[in-house]
Amino acid sequence: QVHVVESGGGLVQAGGSLRLSCATSGSIFTIRTMGWYRQAPGNQRELIASVTSGGRTDYADSVKGRFTISGDRAKGTVYLQMNSLKPEDTGVYYCKVYASTARSPYSNNDYWGQGTQVTVSS
Repeated sequence: QVHVVESGGGLVQAGGSLRLSCATSGSIFTIRTMGWYRQAPGNQRELIASVTSGGRTDYADSVKGRFTISGDRAKGTVYLQMNSLKPEDTGVYYCKVYASTARSPYSNNDYWGQGTQVTVSS
């Protein structure tokens, strides 16, 4: 069983910053990628930022230059530093880990957290 838990959301004024954290626990064997997704009201969940096991990062165009993803694959943690926040960044932020488990070390699956709310006021 793999557990993913996000934290760090909250209410912030436009222009402010927040740092989201994601911690994993359970029988993880190898983490392949870790990512942050955002779901705004009425919208589909979208990929915001991701980091691979090799350290390559990717960002949605809407957050490039403002958000930074970092992770510690050995510890199973990933962070999202969000600066210069805008009202359109409001939404529920989800952490997703693509990993294998000790029980199935050669089979990778997605594991999601429950999400953390980020609200940016204008």
